[in-house]
Amino acid sequence: MEWTLSTDVVVIGAGAAGLAAAVSARDHGAAVVVVEENYDIGGHAMLSGGRVHLGGGNALQQKFNIKDSPDQVYADWTNYARGDSRYNDRDLVRRFADECVPTFQFLLDNGVTFIEKPIVTPDASTVPRVFVTHEWHIPHEVIAPRRNRNGSGLVRRLAESARKKGVQILLKHEMTQIVRDQGKRGKVRGIVVQADGKDITIEANKGIIIATGGHTGNVNFRRMFDPRLTEEYQQAGLPYSFQGADGELAAMDIGASLWATGAQTSEVGPAITKTRHVGCRWGYLSLYYELDSPIFHLCKATGLTVTDWQEAILVDQTGKRFWNEVDSSYDFINAALGNHGDTTKRNGGGPIWAIFDSDALARQKWKPKPPHVDPDGYFASADTIFELAGKIKNPYQKQPISGDVLQETVNRYNSFVTTGVDVDFNKPTPLHKIAKPPFHAAWATPILHDSLTGLRTDANAQVIDIRGEVIPGLYCAGESQGGFAQHGLGRCLVFGRVAGRHAAQRNS
Repeated sequence: MEWTLSTDVVVIGAGAAGLAAAVSARDHGAAVVVVEENYDIGGHAMLSGGRVHLGGGNALQQKFNIKDSPDQVYADWTNYARGDSRYNDRDLVRRFADECVPTFQFLLDNGVTFIEKPIVTPDASTVPRVFVTHEWHIPHEVIAPRRNRNGSGLVRRLAESARKKGVQILLKHEMTQIVRDQGKRGKVRGIVVQADGKDITIEANKGIIIATGGHTGNVNFRRMFDPRLTEEYQQAGLPYSFQGADGELAAMDIGASLWATGAQTSEVGPAITKTRHVGCRWGYLSLYYELDSPIFHLCKATGLTVTDWQEAILVDQTGKRFWNEVDSSYDFINAALGNHGDTTKRNGGGPIWAIFDSDALARQKWKPKPPHVDPDGYFASADTIFELAGKIKNPYQKQPISGDVLQETVNRYNSFVTTGVDVDFNKPTPLHKIAKPPFHAAWATPILHDSLTGLRTDANAQVIDIRGEVIPGLYCAGESQGGFAQHGLGRCLVFGRVAGRHAAQRNS
């Protein structure tokens, strides 16, 4: 193959893991090229809250006299009693535990700054280990500004440092293939990317690092772990950051294996969550696209933020209630993903709609018009409940909702408000009738977030094939990596840094 470009290390993806890998490889003397399919850097981390889980006795833990150690980190993240620890690869956890403190210092050395206040999270921690980065200081470069998108300060600082150190970042370059020599022990040689409609080949003399961000946006891929996750379930991070399993698929094409797949369906953490912002397509819990977001023309609506689920009922694709609306546990998720009497759709639960009236609008101070809601399939209004059912139209709503069924559902719920007892689903003391027109239906289907499994690697982030052998020169970090089901940025940064260092130190 003739190579368009040649370098030492190629990093696929410019999110938290990819940028950490690029800086780390450059620090160890390698020439580095990063390819990123998006128009800008950052991936999911750009839209994150900037919570960095790195303990072990890091600099800020010491400042606040928080007693911690690598051994305690290891013990917490291999605790068999916890779902987020049970399936973890002990070798990966050991490396993570030992690299927490140097990775935190690595961030400081590369200009990342933190709010000096420890955060207590539900992760596997016996002591506070999470500190939050400062938000990036240029609002139009935050993507989702004014709502604490502090992850922008992490990835912008790492990208800034990478470029200063000589890392080449190629935006709008989509990886389509990893090139490997023939044979069981063939090494990877480079990648093929597409840019401006043309194929470009990039040779990697030392290594290739996959940091493409997971699989939640790939319907076929995610259904390997849970067949219920059909096309109606949207992915948090869109329309900015797409997780299409590109890295996993390209690696599997040359023999790579998946790892610790049970973590994806362990029903712990935000692999799939209840929406918080209804009436828009992407309503993930903590992600809110403001009107001044540079991609708001793609988002189309902010959504209506639900602070109290007493304000609405939730109905399935047939127009019937299916669970207690105030519940946000995996019991609710499983009910939403269940088959709700639609014989034409045997997998996936179909769309979920929030139904409420004008009194709810007043109490919540919601504005039922664009740009707060998206009337193009994700929000509808009508003067009667019967008429509202006919206006619920969406690409994922495979059959019309019967007006009679929806009216019966609302009438029955209103009777529970009168008696104060929900005899169907035990919603605690139903408070508000749905009685004052006009009436509204808002998209409220559960949304996907974390990829908690991915490619198998060893503790040096080297990808392992289906026979248990290392694929020479191929690495993986971040949500594309399997074996360590930790929510957030910590594992991405640690194994990105480890991958970059190890790749740079390989012989060509």
